[in-house]
Amino acid sequence: MIEGKINDSSPQVEEGFWNYVVDWEEAPETTYLKQLDDSGVSLPAPETLNDIELTAKLWEVIEKLATFRAYLHETNHLSDRELYTLLLADVLPEETKELSFVEGTNCQIPLLGSGSEEDHYQYLKFYADEKDRQFWREEDPDRPVPEHVDPPYDRDRFLPEADYGPPHENENN
Repeated sequence: MIEGKINDSSPQVEEGFWNYVVDWEEAPETTYLKQLDDSGVSLPAPETLNDIELTAKLWEVIEKLATFRAYLHETNHLSDRELYTLLLADVLPEETKELSFVEGTNCQIPLLGSGSEEDHYQYLKFYADEKDRQFWREEDPDRPVPEHVDPPYDRDRFLPEADYGPPHENENN
C-alpha cells in the first residue's frame, strides 16, 4: 500500500478514508445471492412465476438489496421479467464485499456499466442526456451515437436510493 496526503484534507477526513480502505480490504467476500438466501429471500426461476408474482418478487429483491446498501440503476429499458432474469443470472451471483455495516458505504449497480459496446449503446440510447451524447460524438466520432429513445418502462424513479448515514438498526434482518 502506498500512503500519501489526500489533497488538503483534514486529518479526520484522511483518517476516515484510510479506515474505509482497511474496512474494504478486511471485509469478507460474498454475493448478493448468498446474502438474499441468508436473509430468507427465495429466488424462484423466472419461468415458474406468473407476471404478478414475478413483479412482486422483483420488488422484494430490490428492497432487500437496499438493506444491503446495494442500489440498482438504469433498469427502465428492461421489463420486470428481463430485469429479474438478469439479476438472477448475472448480478446477484457476482462476488462483492460485505460492507453494509460500514457507515457511508453503498454499492451502486448500474446495469449498463460493464463497458461493453452493447451497454454503451443502450446507455446512449435510453439514458444519456444531450450533453453526454455530444461528448461521445466528439470523443469517439467513429462510434455511432443512437438517437434518444424514451425507455419503455418507468421503474428507476421508484428504486430505493443510497443513504450515506450509519447503518440502520436491524437493517440486514
